[in-house]
Amino acid sequence: QVRLVESGGGLVQAGGSLRLSCAASGRIFSTYAMSWFRQAPGKEREFVAATRFGGGNRYYADYADSMSGRFTIIRDNANTLSMRMINLKPEDTAIYYCAAGPRSDYDPTNYDYWGQGTQVTVSS
Repeated sequence: QVRLVESGGGLVQAGGSLRLSCAASGRIFSTYAMSWFRQAPGKEREFVAATRFGGGNRYYADYADSMSGRFTIIRDNANTLSMRMINLKPEDTAIYYCAAGPRSDYDPTNYDYWGQGTQVTVSS
C-alpha cells in the first residue's frame, strides 16, 4: 500500500517562501512521475509541477506555465519529492497535494496515489 504524506505548508506573507515536502511509503516505481497539484477554495484541482523519469537516476521537471520561475520541484529519489516556492502571492493560497502516477500529466485523474494535502496561505 502506497501512502504519500505532505509537509511544509503554513502561513506566509506575500513575497515570502516555503518548501513543501512529500514522502512516500510503500513502493513507488522509480519510473513513476511525482507531481504537485493545488486546489483553492471553489476551484478545480490545478497542476503545478511534475518530475518525470529520465533514465538512470535522472528526473526532468515540468511546470505549469504560470508557475515556472517561482516554483522549483525536486525529486531526491523514487520516494521523496519537494518543491521550493519563492515570491509567494495571495493567489497561491491553496491546499497543495502530492501525487504519483505512471506519467507526468496535467490531468489529475491520471494519477494513482494522492496525499492528504498541506495548506499554504499567503497573506497580503
